[in-house]
Amino acid sequence: MIDNVKELAQVASPPTGMPEVQQIGGEVAAATKRVVRKTLDDVAMTPFLRKITFFSSGGSFLDGYVLALIGVALTQIVPTFNLTTEWSAAIGASVLLGIFFGTIFGGYLTDRIGRRKMFIVDIVAIGVFSVLSIFCTTPLELVVARFFIGMFVGADYPIATSLIAEFTPKKHRSISMGMVSAAWYLGATVAAFVGYALFSVEDGWKWMLGSAVIPCIILLIGRHDIPESPLWLAQKGRTEEARVIVHRVFGNDVELVLEEPGTKTRLSKVFKGGYLKRIVFLGVLTLCQVVPMYAIYTFGPEIMSAFGLGQGHEAILGESAVSLFFLIGSIPAMFWLNSMGRRPLLIGSLALMAVGLVVLGLFPDAPVYVVILGFGLYAFFSGGPGILQWLYPNELFPTEVRASAVGIAIAFSRIGTIAATYGTPLFLAAFGVGPTMLVAAGLVVLGLVLSVFMAPETKDKSLGETSAL
Repeated sequence: MIDNVKELAQVASPPTGMPEVQQIGGEVAAATKRVVRKTLDDVAMTPFLRKITFFSSGGSFLDGYVLALIGVALTQIVPTFNLTTEWSAAIGASVLLGIFFGTIFGGYLTDRIGRRKMFIVDIVAIGVFSVLSIFCTTPLELVVARFFIGMFVGADYPIATSLIAEFTPKKHRSISMGMVSAAWYLGATVAAFVGYALFSVEDGWKWMLGSAVIPCIILLIGRHDIPESPLWLAQKGRTEEARVIVHRVFGNDVELVLEEPGTKTRLSKVFKGGYLKRIVFLGVLTLCQVVPMYAIYTFGPEIMSAFGLGQGHEAILGESAVSLFFLIGSIPAMFWLNSMGRRPLLIGSLALMAVGLVVLGLFPDAPVYVVILGFGLYAFFSGGPGILQWLYPNELFPTEVRASAVGIAIAFSRIGTIAATYGTPLFLAAFGVGPTMLVAAGLVVLGLVLSVFMAPETKDKSLGETSAL
């Protein structure tokens, strides 16, 4: 098509003194320029775009890190403070309660005042409360510190994933969002090994909880030059600022496709029309996907011991092995989401995850290799659903409420995770590990049935197309 337009332009090149033909030639030449211009969806990934993805994924890393580390730290905290089961559960669940509030308010503020401002504030706050955790002297102080860490970790999800979605071309979106999911598992895996290293250190729990300040400092340095989202600026009517950023990041041959600008972010839009159905689907799906995972990570050593994988260091190593399965499974899922599509991968993955948990539930006294196989099957195929809990809400809502939708979907799921994290040690004590795994399998099956009826396909579509589905 471009060659044909160029030929027309050459034919239309007028001799001097023929203004009508000159006008036609000018219009054709202008059309030629329009044809070769690209949109944000057409560009290739550059080192700077990869940097945005990498440092935006840091909040997810911190979530996995602080959540998994508390499971190991509790093995020291419980005897140090002589905690009851209820206090232990409260410390484990407090971060999830913080995430619940953080995702809602963080998502709304991100849509109101911008991605970049919130992008910096939340990382500073996580670092501050991580350091304060070192000086806690009562269980209540730990609960409060963990709550605020969770609140700012939760706020980072809608901030960072919106920024990634709005900068990343459509062919790379599943891979970039897959980095968010992989970062969670990486954070949890690193936490397991940090916990293992500090397990025998006196007051090691303080250094475990305070160590989160180190990735916070690294992320703060990496995030300082990441600009505001041009799609958010354009949606707020700040078109010229948006174009400056587009040309700086993507080049002068890239054109910004504008959405209809709005002046005020209305959270109620998430619950209107077809968006209500989407938010319910995403909230329930995320709940079914993360409740078993959060319970396993928060009380990993206890669960590993219940399966006969040893005590202390041995149980922590068992949790580390399961965490590696989660991390490894997220890598091929990034590419399968593009080759297989969102919907088929989601349904197939949930089915295999359920099989792994059913094996664990029915055979809690099985040999170690069967237990590892069950956990491995569940963890490896969690990769696809784990990515989609971030990818789907960013694709299915417009820029005006994208971060709010991410926040609400996560908050909805955290209602279940708060209850599950508080109830897991109590349920384990009352009924044993087998029934606990069967309840987890039931949740995954619920997510599977829901996905069969409601999961959309958003592969190869721009953000404008997916939000209009």
